[in-house]
Amino acid sequence: MDVSSLNLALFRTINDLASGHPALNAVFVFFAEQMAYVLALSMVLYWFTRTKQNRLMVISAVVSFGIAELLGLLAGHFVSHPQPFAALPHVNQLIPHDVDNSFPSDHSLLFFSVCASYGLVRKKEGWLWLVVACCVAVSRVWVGVHYPGDIAAGALIGIVSALAAYRIVPKLSAVAGLLAVYENVEKRFWPVKVKGRTM
Repeated sequence: MDVSSLNLALFRTINDLASGHPALNAVFVFFAEQMAYVLALSMVLYWFTRTKQNRLMVISAVVSFGIAELLGLLAGHFVSHPQPFAALPHVNQLIPHDVDNSFPSDHSLLFFSVCASYGLVRKKEGWLWLVVACCVAVSRVWVGVHYPGDIAAGALIGIVSALAAYRIVPKLSAVAGLLAVYENVEKRFWPVKVKGRTM
């Protein structure tokens, strides 16, 4: 197991809070397990605002996550260690989890790639999504399934992927073309109302 002393110390500091503050455990379990559904719902809601900006943002977020997953798989070939609950004694493991390579955190890849994509486009509330990503990141350590280093690597990869997608996706003619085709089909089943007119 290749886990630095600082990484281990930070894990113990955060994970030990689960036994020191049990009243907060339900909150962190929710963030660790259920916030992915909230994130998925946010993508659906942004998509059906039916604005070009939000739809390109959602497409960029999906592409960003795809890039992050590929980079995460690559990183996992160079760094490999099991989850803390599988390698250390006296871990507060609050949720079930399979034993596999803990590096990098898939949740961090997902939340930071998507939430950073939101933040790049919707700057007024984008910072709130980054706060959500950070809460999910801490929760995965709190519940005992990742080291802080796993989280930090996932966050870095996710943010870099979001920046790449933000620059690339809006310039792709294929994306614009497919979006136009989709919107034309959508209007046949769900017409857009503009100042009392249906379009």
